[in-house]
Order: sequence, then C-alpha cells, then structure tokens
Amino acid sequence: MSETPVSATSTIAPADEHERHSRHSHKPGDSEAPTPTTETTHDSNAPDLSFPFQSTNTEEGGLTDEYRVTSKTGFIPANTALKPVPSNHEEKPEALRDPEMAKELKDVKLVTFVPNDPEDPLNYANWYKWYITFVCAMSVVEVAFASSVVTGDFGDLQAFFHVGDVVIALSVTLMVCGFGIGPLFWSPLSEIYGRRPVWIIPAFIYIIFIIPCARAQNIQTLLICRFLCGFFASAPLTLAGGTISDVWDNEERGFAIALFAAAPYGGPVLGPLIGGFVGETVGWRWMFWVNMIFAGLMFAFQITLPETYAPVLLKKRAARLRKETGDKTIMTQQELFKVPFSQMLKDTLIRPFVMLFTEPILLLLSLYVALIYGLLYAFFFSYPVVFSGAYNWTPGIAGLTFISVWIGLAMALAAMPFLQRNYMKRAAAKGGKAEPEDRLVGMMVGSIWVPISMFIFGWTSPGAVLPGGGNWVGPCSSGIPFGFGMVTIYFSANAYIIDAFPGYVASALAAKTVVRSGSGAAMPLFITAMYHNLGNGWAASVWAFISLGMIPIPFLFYRFGKFIRSKSKRATSA
Repeated sequence: MSETPVSATSTIAPADEHERHSRHSHKPGDSEAPTPTTETTHDSNAPDLSFPFQSTNTEEGGLTDEYRVTSKTGFIPANTALKPVPSNHEEKPEALRDPEMAKELKDVKLVTFVPNDPEDPLNYANWYKWYITFVCAMSVVEVAFASSVVTGDFGDLQAFFHVGDVVIALSVTLMVCGFGIGPLFWSPLSEIYGRRPVWIIPAFIYIIFIIPCARAQNIQTLLICRFLCGFFASAPLTLAGGTISDVWDNEERGFAIALFAAAPYGGPVLGPLIGGFVGETVGWRWMFWVNMIFAGLMFAFQITLPETYAPVLLKKRAARLRKETGDKTIMTQQELFKVPFSQMLKDTLIRPFVMLFTEPILLLLSLYVALIYGLLYAFFFSYPVVFSGAYNWTPGIAGLTFISVWIGLAMALAAMPFLQRNYMKRAAAKGGKAEPEDRLVGMMVGSIWVPISMFIFGWTSPGAVLPGGGNWVGPCSSGIPFGFGMVTIYFSANAYIIDAFPGYVASALAAKTVVRSGSGAAMPLFITAMYHNLGNGWAASVWAFISLGMIPIPFLFYRFGKFIRSKSKRATSA
C-alpha cells in the first residue's frame, strides 16, 4: 500500500458518517430518498464483474464494494470497506492485519458514485443501455464471423495459392489462435486505461490488417495477417461481457448477457453462409472486403461507446478531487493497492494456467466448453463434405444449411427466461442466496442435445442415407439441437465459473477462453480428413460418443460441486 499523508485541512465530511447503499437502489429523481430495505436490481452476494482483479493487489487489500455502492458524500472509509477475497481460506486482508497500515487506512477515503450520479453507467436510460448491449453483441458477432468467412470459398483459395486442405485451414486456425492470445493482453490494459480505448484502438488496427488479407499474393501473407487480425479483433471478446455488466445491475442483465453468450457461437455461423455466396459470385478476395465493410461498420458504432468501467471513472474523479481539495487521502482501491504492470502481466499470463491444473471444476468445464466450440468449427468443414461433396451443392447453397444452427440458437435464447426463473426459485428456497451449482441446470438440460445432433448428422448423411429428394433435411436439421445445446451449455458453464471463483473471475475466464480457442483452432486442421477417412457416420459418431462422455460433468458437479469447492484454495464454499 502506498503511503498517503492525512490532510489536516480536508473539506470532506468524516468518512464514518457516510450512509452507504447499493448502486441503483434509488429511483431517478429521488436524490435524497432514504435507503430502501429491499433491492430489486442488485444481488449483493453476486461477484462484482467490474472489480479490477488483475490490477489490484488483493492479497494486501482484499476486495471492496467501492465500485458498486453509492454514498451520499461520494466516499467510504477504506478501513471498513475492505473485505477478504471470497475463498475457502479467506482471511482478513494484510493491510488490516498490520496495525500501522490499518491505522493509516482510517483516514483514506475511497471514492464512490453518489445516488443518481449522472456518471454512473447504471443510471443510463434503458434505451441507451440496450444500444450499448447491441453494439457489444454485434461486435462479437462480427469478429466471430470474420473467423469463418473464408470457409465459404476454400476451393478458390486453394487453387490460387496452390495449397492443400490443411494449409488453407490454417487461415481459420491462426485467427482463432489470436482470439485465445489477445484477451490475455487486452484484459489488463482495459483495467488500467478503461474499456473505451481498448474498444477503439485494437479495432482500428484489426481493420488495417484485413487489407493485406484481401490483397495477398502468397499464402504466407494471408496466414500471418489472419493471425494478427485475430489478435486485434479479440478485444470485443474480452470487453463485451464486462461492458454489459457495467451498465446492467446483476439482477437486470440476464437476457443481455444471454445475447453476449450466444454471439461468439452465432457469429461464426454467418461466415460460410455469406462467404459462400460472395466467393462464388464475385471472387474470394471479396470475402475479405465484406469482412472489412462489416468491421468498419461496427467500428463506427464502437467509437460511440462511452467509458463504462467504474474503477477508471472513479479513478479520474479521485484525481480531480485531489487536485481541487488538496486532500491526498482521496483515492480508489485500485490506486491504493496498485500492482506493477510487469507483475500484472505475469499474473495474467501464468495464473490462468495454474488454475487450470489445480482446479478440477475449471478444468473440466473448460474442456466441455472447448468441445462445444471445437464442434462448431468442425461443422464449417464437415458440412461442406456432405453438402458440397455428396450433394454437389454450390458453396452458397451449402452455406444456407447453417441457418439450422441459428434456429437452435434462437430456441436457446427463448429458453433463457425459463432457466433464469428456475434459478430465482432455487435462490428463494435457500433464503435468497443460491449456490453456484444451481447455475448448472441449463447445462444439464443442454448436454444431451449435442450428441443427439452428432448422431443425426452422421447417420442421415451419405452413405448411410443416399443423397436425393428431401434427404438433405436430415443432416441439415442436426444444427437445431446442436445450436440449442451449444448456447445453454456455454451460458450455464460461464455463470457457474463466475459464481464458483468470485475472487478470481478474471483468471478463471481467461483460462476458459484459452482452452476454448485452442479447441476451435485445432479442429479445422484434421476434421476434413477425419470425415473422408472414417466416413460421415463414424466420424460424427466419434464426437457424439465424446459428447456423451461429457454429459455426467454437470450432474456430478451439481451433486458434489460444493464438496469439491470446499477443497479448493481459490473457489468459494459459500
């Protein structure tokens, strides 16, 4: 903790006299309304997704509600605001265990928002919140679309560059690799500089690197620039969920987060659908120009996004107040317990992998999500084997078969309100506080549909069923159960990881993202050969049996998850 002298001339009211309550607990216009006894939009037990986990020394200072509470004076005392990091081995923060530091903290004022604060993103008008949500979700759709758009016309790409199936598949693999690596850098940068700069700067660079993809004269140029596109395009994958959490309180954001959860899975489905028609009509280079147009359109929306990250907004306010009042004790917890950037980068790059190998919950759920994500990218190569190869359809018509995945995705979004109501019932039955395992219901519901979809695809395709007439309906319809299972599994698993590791959310989600992207990157390299060598039926059945083997995971964690969490160093047993 940095040393902060106490100002004898501070004009701020004594911190311990400040009334504190949850953000969004006042209605607009009731600036002096009393603190209500009930809250309808805020669950104080839920993890704070706006906390700067990576840039705050939580071992020394623990956590605080500074970023999600309001106080009438705009300050809360640091010594009473600090609390342990939620885990099975939680203990009082080091700063409070040291008598000298604890005494110093009594005079430190942590800046908060005030009731009905116009700078508080939670006070934005609902239409503006939905606008921000739309931009976030569509930005994720766009970058996911970019990863698969090249699959719409692989034939012409291979002919132009004189390469085989595996080499051209690298144009997908390397971009998805960028999706996995980029967030490890964008996440800590967004905590230091805010979400807005990381929305804008990487997006602009990403658009620049699309140009050499479209103009490439050799395969090396295409592959290198596709990786760089993935690296810089990954910023929305890092920022979208957090930005949505910034503007919607945790009891309001259910459907908004569901849209975000569906975006990285629905976006790639658009790629072959659009890329197929573009490639066969105006040439493969136009797939990249369309990609650039889409990226440019979303960039125009992204530059309209305000800064929504509470720690950065309050840090700027603290700096302004220090300058105006001369009181050096006014600050944020992020400033008070600052982590050096080198240490932060080290923790960001190492801790997620340590958690993967020491936390069975995180490892198995990450593997499950990775399987689903990998199978999505496998579809971009197995569908052409069936519909372009066996049925002799053009790339554009074959791309239309992916509409079935979107139908399943829409069905999953329609089911989300029912799953949320089920969760709220379980929470009410437990005195208002659900256990993390209650998040797994959606995963249990969705798990059976993935192997069903793979069996349908494999054994309604040629040669099990000869092409002709309406026989295409069988393999095409396999996308419906897959889309439904895919989104429900991901949404539920993501929520469970957040609730199980509330003090290590950033590292846990980073670990999941790396594993997920690794699976999506690997699948294109061998999936075509797999279907050619094993045949459609048995190739799909291999993945169906693997998916069947994954089904017990949510059921076992639902039954034994609390016990497993009780043995963990970083999970919470609450």
